Amino acid sequence: MSYFEFLVAHGDLLLSGTLVTAMLAAVSIALAIVLALTAGLMRLAPAGPVRWVATVYIEFFRGTSLLVQLYWIFFVLPLFGLSLDKFTAGFIGVGMNLGAYGAELVRGAILSVPKGQWEAALAINMSPLTRMRRIILPQALVIMLPPWGNLLIELLKGTALVSLISVADLTFQAKQINATTFMSAKAFGTALIIYYVMARFIITPLMRWLERSMARKLGRA
Repeated sequence: MSYFEFLVAHGDLLLSGTLVTAMLAAVSIALAIVLALTAGLMRLAPAGPVRWVATVYIEFFRGTSLLVQLYWIFFVLPLFGLSLDKFTAGFIGVGMNLGAYGAELVRGAILSVPKGQWEAALAINMSPLTRMRRIILPQALVIMLPPWGNLLIELLKGTALVSLISVADLTFQAKQINATTFMSAKAFGTALIIYYVMARFIITPLMRWLERSMARKLGRA
């Protein structure tokens, strides 16, 4: 069977898997961004208990395997009365895991804003919330966007693990095709190409556009 014939025969499954992967990545990214901003700011809070909660979350999800976390969310939580469908369990696991890594990027970027900016905002009597929203975070965002681009690509690749809890994503469909046809090179080679295209031609250009846009807004272009 030629590669073209392979695509004709199995293109529908690969397309459906790609769409599931794209949806999973999108909602995981949204969750990771919210958690990263929240936990990153909590790590800088003056209140000790707030910092402690954020630290526990970050260290737990950075220090344990994403695969084990997915298994716990999908297989173990129902034992405690909390059952989630496989798609929801998948994006929660991926989002919480990558959000923990992102939280440290947020914290580091905020601390990298020059001290003079903090002092100037304090000198004009800005409240802490206004100071963070209007002065510190916009500058920190420019600093954190490049490493966030790498993190989002890692998140996209991490979504492949949800196939192990039977989410019908791209990796799951490639495994199904391989199990019935034994065309490993074609099945997984196609999946590899699709993951590369999504990372190289969707996530990377989007992050570079955001970097240029934020730099222009801050007069750094």
